Amino acid sequence: MTFLAGLLQRFFTERLQHQRAASPHTIAAYRDTFRLLLGFAQQRLRKLPSVLTLAELDAPLITAFLASLEKIRGNSVRTRNARLAAIHSFFRFVVLEEPGLSATCQRVLAIPSKKAPRGLVTALSRLEVEAILAIPDRATWLGRRDHALLLLAIQTGLRVSELCALQRQDVMLGTGAHVRCLGKGRKARITPLTGEVTAVLRAWLVEQTTPTDGPLFPSRLGTPLSRDAIERLVDKHAARATTSCRTLHQKRVTPHVLRHTAAVTLLQAGIDCATIALWLGHESVETTQVYLDADLSVKERALARTLPLGVHPGRYRPGDVLLAFLNGL
Repeated sequence: MTFLAGLLQRFFTERLQHQRAASPHTIAAYRDTFRLLLGFAQQRLRKLPSVLTLAELDAPLITAFLASLEKIRGNSVRTRNARLAAIHSFFRFVVLEEPGLSATCQRVLAIPSKKAPRGLVTALSRLEVEAILAIPDRATWLGRRDHALLLLAIQTGLRVSELCALQRQDVMLGTGAHVRCLGKGRKARITPLTGEVTAVLRAWLVEQTTPTDGPLFPSRLGTPLSRDAIERLVDKHAARATTSCRTLHQKRVTPHVLRHTAAVTLLQAGIDCATIALWLGHESVETTQVYLDADLSVKERALARTLPLGVHPGRYRPGDVLLAFLNGL
C-alpha cells in the first residue's frame, strides 16, 4: 500500500524545486491544483488527504474532478487542461519512483486534454490607448506611477507577473534604452524602449528613493505591487476613460489586453510574427498567430490587393512615351 502524502511531498521538494528548478509561479499553480484535487477526494471518499493511497487517486476520480472544475467551479477548458497538466506531471514522477504502480499511472496519463475554443484576442486602438493614458493625474505621485506603468506595459507587452517583478536596476536608460525581465519559463529577455517611454521612466526614477534592487513601481509602503493591485489599477483607469472614449464600454481592459495591444501594434507596423514572438517571450511562433486573427487591418490590406469581381487579370504594359508626354502637358 503506497500512501499519497510521501510521494506528493517528494514531488514538490525534489522534482519541482531541486530537479526542475521550477519557478514560484509554477509551484503555486501546481499547489493550487492538488489542494483542489485533495479537497475533492476528501469529499468523495470521506477520507483525510494524509491517509489517501495512490490507488484511490485513480483515473475515474480524477476524471470526475476535472468535470467538477467545469460544471461546479465554472472553470474554462484552458484552466481544466492546466490542472490536468499538473496532475500528469505528478504521475510521470510516480512512474519513475514506484514502477509497480505504472498501471495506475498509465490510466491517469491516458486522460486527454480537451480542445479549447480559441476566441479573438482583445486589443486597444490608438484612440483608446490615448484615452486611458490621459486619465492618471500626473500632478500626484500615484498618478505618475500609474502613467509610467501603463505606458511601459502598452509599449513592451510585458506580462503582469513581469511588471510586478521589475526592479529599478532592470531599466537601462542610456544609449539603446531597454528593460530586462525574467519571463515565463525563467527565460530572460530584453525589450527596447521608445523615446517617449524612456523620458517618462527617467523622470519617474529621479524621484524614487528606494534602492536599485527595489521595485520599479512600488506601492505607498514601498513594496512591489501585486497582480491584483495592477489589475485593479488598469481596470480603474480604463473605466474612467470611457467618458472620453465610448468604445471602451465594449471592452474589458486587463493587463493582458495591454500585452495584446503591444503585439497588434507591432503587427500593424509590419513586424513579422517571429520577431513579435521574441518580443513577447513566446515559446513558439504559433502562439503569436492569434494576433493575425485579431488585426482586421491585415485582412483589409489583403482584400485591397484582390481584383473586383468581373475584372480579368492582365499583365501591365507601359503606355506610349509620346502619348504620355502629350497627356502631361
